[in-house]
Amino acid sequence: MDKKNIAIIGSGATAIYLLKHINDHLDTFKSFIHEISIFEKGIHMGMGMPYNPETTDKFNLANISSEEIPDLPKTFGNWLREQGPEKLASWNIKDFPIEDSKVYSRISLGAYFHEQYKTLIHQLAENGIKVYQINEEEVSDIKSDDESKRIYVQTLKGGTRDFDKVIIATGHHWFEADNEKIGYYSSPWPIHKLLPKSGEFYNYPIGTLGASLSAFDVVSSLAHRHGSFIEKENELRYELNPDAQGFKMIMHSAEGWLPHLQYEQEYPMREIYRHTSREEMLSLIEEDGFLRIHTFFDKVCREALIRSFEKDKMPEMVYKLKHDKINFKEFVQIMSEDHEYSDSFEGMRKERLAARESINNNEPTYWKETLDDLMYCLNFHAELLPAEDHLFFRREVMTFLMNVIAALPLSSANILLALYDANCIDLVSGKVEVIDDSRNNESTLIEIEKPDGTKERIDYKLFVNCAGQKNIELEQFPFPSLVKDGKVRKARAKFEDLIDFNKLPKSIDKDLVFEEKNELSLYTGGVDIDAAYRLIDKYGNPNDSIYDISFTHTSGCRPYSYGLQACSATSKILTEVWLSSILENAEINVEIEKITEVYDENEI
Repeated sequence: MDKKNIAIIGSGATAIYLLKHINDHLDTFKSFIHEISIFEKGIHMGMGMPYNPETTDKFNLANISSEEIPDLPKTFGNWLREQGPEKLASWNIKDFPIEDSKVYSRISLGAYFHEQYKTLIHQLAENGIKVYQINEEEVSDIKSDDESKRIYVQTLKGGTRDFDKVIIATGHHWFEADNEKIGYYSSPWPIHKLLPKSGEFYNYPIGTLGASLSAFDVVSSLAHRHGSFIEKENELRYELNPDAQGFKMIMHSAEGWLPHLQYEQEYPMREIYRHTSREEMLSLIEEDGFLRIHTFFDKVCREALIRSFEKDKMPEMVYKLKHDKINFKEFVQIMSEDHEYSDSFEGMRKERLAARESINNNEPTYWKETLDDLMYCLNFHAELLPAEDHLFFRREVMTFLMNVIAALPLSSANILLALYDANCIDLVSGKVEVIDDSRNNESTLIEIEKPDGTKERIDYKLFVNCAGQKNIELEQFPFPSLVKDGKVRKARAKFEDLIDFNKLPKSIDKDLVFEEKNELSLYTGGVDIDAAYRLIDKYGNPNDSIYDISFTHTSGCRPYSYGLQACSATSKILTEVWLSSILENAEINVEIEKITEVYDENEI
């Protein structure tokens, strides 16, 4: 077998775990891989955008603890315990001892990833796989040559190199530009652009679109520049600087929700088949090849959730699931109602008491953990869902999951409540539209459509879009030659019941539906990949030389892939598929019966 030269575009967490899983099988891969070239557009290799000192701040928390981080050569907790007091202080780590269950700053996690990355690079080189690290080189294009089977990587600096295989592991893209003139920022990153100059203060309200985890990064960074947090009687208090009396943060959320709080877990690591089996999942596939989401809820989720609610001592939910036979939509509605508060901050204060008790007494919130595992399982079978179920998941389920599962650390809740008690933060319900006001050259004008239907307009001198990155459009895919040459296509799902375009319900955006080979399909967002993460071309053929494991590109196919555990799982699937192909001396096989063997045998 000819050894391969491989390129990895990006050096963040997904790329690090790819290196880790290659390193785990060096006996096989050193006969398959000759060289690895890693391209990184930034200065720092092996960190990733969310954890990079170029983009984040020491007051931004990582939102994940050491015990939730998939294995690397050394655990995050053990690595932190080896660091000196000056380094820890520079990362805003002041509480000791270091605990594996505690959340620390993003830049400390970035420094940890960098060290693990260096260790993995060293181990690969020691075992005969050359690694070339190319930083400050942004890849501007990728071209695929059908005749030579070579993949050409071009950079903004004008260089071109060819490879046998290319793995796209890039991070976030923000396509909307900032408009600093009117104080509008399309994203919080890099967060340094939002900070006042030393000795200056923002003596006016500052708005954020969204009350997400990234919105809290903005809140925390700005609050620390406008006052001080002081612990009094075991509670955090906020004292506003006398020179910043006009400072206040206003978060805008369509539903008026704040994320729920970090919960104790029985099993911090997600597993695809924790509550079901490969065989059961395959048995749910209907004759037409579809897996229906409501069948999955009935046959798999219901019993798992009943067991978890029994452990949580929530008999009403046990009864509703067991006897009332509530469906998935009804389940989401009930649990959403149970977690809504007339005042979100007071609701958070109430929830904080329960969260503290849960963590202090090591009492897991079983239903949340179970639901997370179940959706993780569904994510890796999403190619079986019809378009109707992709729409249902996106509209009815995803917002609920992001609110309940993407949990806020208790330390962040302490900061928010301290600001709330100091009258330095507020939350406004309603859908927000940024108004293009050509007459206004000094502020951002927004219009809020409130839950009662009334509308209100507000001007902000500083307004930050924290709504998160949307799925990229095909035209936004960052490697134009692949689009131009038809080497990539839109992610899609076929409708099971809908066959006539003219009979589309008004609730479905017609721009997202297209007809191909007499079948209607839904554009689910991003680009199309197969189960091995190979790019799919316009004819429906996988490209065995180009893989895309970037969540921002592939969330239309894998809608519940997020976080470091998904970074590890995604790269592990890719390497296990390669291993199977090498050991069996066969073509890559991504039939559902075969790929689920990978999920099952490797506990991904």
